[in-house]
Amino acid sequence: MDARDCAAAWWEMVARNLRSIPHSCSTLGRKIAALYNSFTSKPLKEHIFPPLMNMLIFFNFFKAPFLVDLKRPELKIAHTVNFYIRVEPGVILGIWHTVPSCRGEDAKGKDRCWYEAALHDGNPIIVYLHGSAEHRAAPHRLKLVKVLSDGGFHVLSVDYRGFGDSTGKPTEEGLTADAICVYEWTKARCGTTPVCLWGHSLGTGVATNAAKVLEEKGFPVDAIILEAPFTNIWVASINYPLLKIYRKLPGFLRTLMDALRKDKIVFPNDENVKSLSSPLLIIHGEDDNTVPLEFGKKLYEIAHNAYRNKERVKMVIFPPGFQHNLLCKSPMLLKTVRDFLSKQWA
Repeated sequence: MDARDCAAAWWEMVARNLRSIPHSCSTLGRKIAALYNSFTSKPLKEHIFPPLMNMLIFFNFFKAPFLVDLKRPELKIAHTVNFYIRVEPGVILGIWHTVPSCRGEDAKGKDRCWYEAALHDGNPIIVYLHGSAEHRAAPHRLKLVKVLSDGGFHVLSVDYRGFGDSTGKPTEEGLTADAICVYEWTKARCGTTPVCLWGHSLGTGVATNAAKVLEEKGFPVDAIILEAPFTNIWVASINYPLLKIYRKLPGFLRTLMDALRKDKIVFPNDENVKSLSSPLLIIHGEDDNTVPLEFGKKLYEIAHNAYRNKERVKMVIFPPGFQHNLLCKSPMLLKTVRDFLSKQWA
């Protein structure tokens, strides 16, 4: 090919590209118009409220305490190891395993394999499902883990997807899958040692969701403890302190419910407990202003009425002084939990 042919070929290529520009602009214009029409075809509230409610329910963007190396739990709590579980593609959960204090000396210098094998030692196991915001190193969560560890329990502190250093984005379905995965992972390694799901606040909804799925599979969980539970997230949201001031605005409650429905956020503790047979302990503080005691009482009433074996359901109310997050400071807590589980697992 001589120089004249090369030049002709080059100009032909330029001409083709120039001819395609109007088509490309037209395609881009149609895409922009479609996005605009999609946005303007819905009221502004439908664009704002669902992501806003998702943010308020999970609050996972608030990753306090800050500057904590979650890979080094020994800096925050003794005889604890960090590890990760893959739930599904793109979702890896960060977990801290704290062994009972009675095994603290044995645990020194040991790796993850030793901790995993320790689940088979006969000491009961708690899978701890925390509430919204922060992560597994939050001070009130560490206090509870220490109390339980001193009481002879293994504790697996789970950060759901999107919390702490766990990957993925939180949804109700996703958090439920996370809890089921950790419970089944634990049961596969603990032999005959019993495993209890312990949910706090938002975690109570995760716990009962997971327990219901496992019950339907024919594998009811060994026990469930619900700390400061609500009946369902709709009722809890209406009474959420930050939202109470807006309740009287025209249409606000309907908008709130529509947003939760669009995000498929329900966490129906009140419906879930009707399907369960596992031993169920509800604990709640009298002065809990975040999730008022009336919700815990209502949930207990529903569960007690639904359970065939009434002795499997119990509620313990703690006196004022512990509010929403600090039942771990009550001298009654450990005895309450141990007495209930010992009787159920006898």
